[in-house]
Amino acid sequence: MLMTAARVSWAMDCPACGGPVTLEIGPNRLPSTPLTEVVLDAAADERLDVLRTCWDCGWQEERRLRIEAIDTTAGDADTIERARLLEEITDELAAIEALGTLEDTLAEVRRQRRLEPSAEDTDTDATE
Repeated sequence: MLMTAARVSWAMDCPACGGPVTLEIGPNRLPSTPLTEVVLDAAADERLDVLRTCWDCGWQEERRLRIEAIDTTAGDADTIERARLLEEITDELAAIEALGTLEDTLAEVRRQRRLEPSAEDTDTDATE
């Protein structure tokens, strides 16, 4: 079953006996974590195991949910864009199989960083 899971009371009656049903969400969630937090903290392509249990009669239902995509509609635009770009870069790097290509890419990123003026350099130029 679920190793570490969040267990919360669920506003549902057992379909077999009408007793109270608890909800466990796993894997690796603290027992006090609310369902909404688990869903909102989930990553794209993450799998959530959900187990509903009636402790009166023993009825159980297990479901597996997979988060297909996450669309953020509000928040810090720069943070959202940065996260999107990092995900895109990570996906591209995962698709590259040649070690030499990865090494060349890293060298180019480092070269570009050295060529970019730092924020401190642009501030001193503006005051002169």
